[in-house]
Amino acid sequence: MTETALANLQNLYRIFTVPEAPDSTLGVVDQAISENVADFLHKHIVAIERSLEDIENDFVASKIPEDPSFVSDYAEFVKQKLVAQSVHTAAPGFVGHMTSALPYFMLPLSRIMTALNQNLVKVETSKAFTPMERQVLAMMHHLIYRQTDDFYEEWIHDSQTALGAFCSGGTIANTTALWTARNQLCAPDGDFAGIAQEGLYRSLQHLNCHGLAILVSRRAHYSLGKAVDLLGIGRNNLVLVDTDYDSRIDMQSLQAEYLKLREQNIRPLAVVGVAGTTETGHVDPLDELADFAAEVGCHFHVDAAWGGPTLFSESHCHLLKGIERADSVTIDAHKQLYVPMGAGMVLFKNPHALSAIEHHANYILRHGSKDLGSHTLEGSRPGMAMLVHAGLSIIGRKGYGLLIDLGIERARQFADLINQHRNFELITAPELNILTYRYNPAWLQKKMAQLDQEKLQEINDLLDLITQEIQKRQREAGKTFVSRTRLLSALYPTGQISVFRSVLANPLTTKEILAAVLEEQCAIVKDTEVQRLMDKIKQITA
Repeated sequence: MTETALANLQNLYRIFTVPEAPDSTLGVVDQAISENVADFLHKHIVAIERSLEDIENDFVASKIPEDPSFVSDYAEFVKQKLVAQSVHTAAPGFVGHMTSALPYFMLPLSRIMTALNQNLVKVETSKAFTPMERQVLAMMHHLIYRQTDDFYEEWIHDSQTALGAFCSGGTIANTTALWTARNQLCAPDGDFAGIAQEGLYRSLQHLNCHGLAILVSRRAHYSLGKAVDLLGIGRNNLVLVDTDYDSRIDMQSLQAEYLKLREQNIRPLAVVGVAGTTETGHVDPLDELADFAAEVGCHFHVDAAWGGPTLFSESHCHLLKGIERADSVTIDAHKQLYVPMGAGMVLFKNPHALSAIEHHANYILRHGSKDLGSHTLEGSRPGMAMLVHAGLSIIGRKGYGLLIDLGIERARQFADLINQHRNFELITAPELNILTYRYNPAWLQKKMAQLDQEKLQEINDLLDLITQEIQKRQREAGKTFVSRTRLLSALYPTGQISVFRSVLANPLTTKEILAAVLEEQCAIVKDTEVQRLMDKIKQITA
């Protein structure tokens, strides 16, 4: 007879007080992960592709189970239905997105963080975690702004101010930066009680303008669209400025967009520079953007969620020159600080800036307290600052510098492999550690240089389909992975093209693995569907 789990207080008490035995299913899994996480993931993540629709069949029940189940049974379910169909983001051949392998020390430290279960919204539920989070924010602030020791001694633990805010990621960080900028511009003034009290309509009346706008390049992260929506600015007032062929904001176009806003009596709230665009990794001209912001009198924010850690590198930190002039900066620790997902930060040059969004409650966040939640959009938050603190302490500035240098060097090596390969075409060369390319044999590239625009467009349309097919087949095979996107290229300025996108941040990725990525793509080209598309191209060029 099969034993069943029973719902009673004795059993419930047990799951809160008695750990799983080492030989239980969950105990064995826990031990395997602790001893060799890479081996565990390699063995348990299934390489064979299952469609999302098929996987959805494992999660169709909409009713909460009436009766309990044994932990061992649930652990088996997790292994078979969840782990097996997860994405092996730590694999050295997974070079398509901004996720990577984690340092081993992050796993046991994450368990400590979970066991402590601190809530960083208030000191009463976090204690030592609060000054530690403030220290991490000061460390990252110093990385960007390099203020004096006296500055940090004065502000690091000041209860009335904050050097920044921790959050779940870049979306909340960018939103917090623009929220702060909005409330600073629309601050209380005379009879006007401020936007937090009177709302946007009264604020525009007070400012004597018809609207507020955010200026940013077309390569900006989609989170800015959500931010202007939430803040009442409106997506129509998120002004997407044209870029040059290196995906950097074009300063002449920026000036032209500003003049259009002025004619409409719309006031620039902020200009946003991107330090490491999501698609190509390029960096906007931050010094020039700082000059522009100073000239028009608006907030200057830098979205450095990806590229911010480049500041650790003595060889490449100059690529972010001008970031130290930003009023606020976003950095994601779960990207190039190699911290588990869910750790973002926004730093402010002025320690008083976050006072513009300060909020209080009677039971927490009292005036004069050091509760961090008084300056954050999110309320309850885990102690992710502990993991960032661990990385900064264990890896250190020099260690992070070496990791950044390695990623940029790997990207350049991959670009060289692509340029030397007779079947591929480099579309955007890496400035940091992201590049784009596509399958386009050398013989075809020569032919395309001689074709009229109509035939050139036909071929690019077919190459787009080939790119999509190769990327889809490569993902399904589960050996290596690159992502894909669409962008405008200096090589083909008449329209966007589909390209492979590669992100080189995993320190375990080697030059040999990158060569294998290309060879796998070449093998896929021999597939019937891709060959059919290539035959069409040959007919056009005949």
